[in-house]
Amino acid sequence: MVKNYSKLYQHGTLATLVPGLFEGTFPIGKLLKNGDTGIGTATGLGGEMVVLEGTPYLVKSDGKIAILPDETMVPFATVHFDDENAEKIKVNDLNEADLGEKIFHKNALENVFFAVKITGNFSHVKTRAVAAQKRPYPTLAEVADKQAIFEEDNSQGTVIGYFSPELFQGMASAGFHLHYLNDNKTMGGHLLDFTVSEGSLAIQPFASVEQHFPLEDQEFMQHNFELSKMDSEIRHSES
Repeated sequence: MVKNYSKLYQHGTLATLVPGLFEGTFPIGKLLKNGDTGIGTATGLGGEMVVLEGTPYLVKSDGKIAILPDETMVPFATVHFDDENAEKIKVNDLNEADLGEKIFHKNALENVFFAVKITGNFSHVKTRAVAAQKRPYPTLAEVADKQAIFEEDNSQGTVIGYFSPELFQGMASAGFHLHYLNDNKTMGGHLLDFTVSEGSLAIQPFASVEQHFPLEDQEFMQHNFELSKMDSEIRHSES
């Protein structure tokens, strides 16, 4: 397989989740043909997905972490092929609030998509995961208000995720959208806060984005999205 390190692949859009379209519309097996690294969620919004080295892990709201089989359906996920030769920066005592300043101080990347990967020792990590939902599905904002919170000190692991330009709010979450998984595969989820005491920060910008839509899903095809509330609801659910 020829790997394109400059392409980002995404199935579905974050905007699809806002009104509660949580049903899986694309199998993991096909998703992983387009990337070996990334983030997403599973059908019913049943956890926070972290893809590392081609393995899709799902962090559930009870704290358990499962490896997803190929037939698992996802409503929204983003993947890319991890470039081992991507520029790496040594970081010390870096927290989430300073991540943007650290990156944009030396790189003019505000208008492009890029992957963020941080590996190393974390003095503190705070994540969340939402419980699997059943029909009739609630909205994304309602689910986000009922999330399980996990915290771990002196953790070794990997932060993986993406920066999306403001121009593409709705397709993704504008700004940083990051997930975490520790090396022991015992703690992770959607990243709320972190401090990496010593580690490596890799940035991988993308020249192109392939957006895949669930054309066979009639719920998505016929839904009338309320754009006036989209921005505020995405920002609420991602905070």
